[in-house]
Amino acid sequence: MRTSEIHGQVERAFNDGDVDALLALYEPDARMLRDDGTTAVGVDEIREVWSGLATLGGRIAMETRCEVEHGDVALIGNSWTFSMDGAVVASATTAEV
Repeated sequence: MRTSEIHGQVERAFNDGDVDALLALYEPDARMLRDDGTTAVGVDEIREVWSGLATLGGRIAMETRCEVEHGDVALIGNSWTFSMDGAVVASATTAEV
């Protein structure tokens, strides 16, 4: 998968409620920052985060803002919105390595 495809994959998987497809994008020892500032460590804890978000039933829209690649490491940034019943209820700008 190309770096430029990752946000589209996240958007599709989330909107389909496919947590397994989301987890397939992570390395086994990945880290994910939770909204309370704590860190989910490994895919089991990351599954809990995505599962909780998926049960809300909303939709996510993501726009890739930047991509920087060097060898097999990439930094990508995006702006996202989370909508429920057509209204945006959350948004942020994030970065992933």
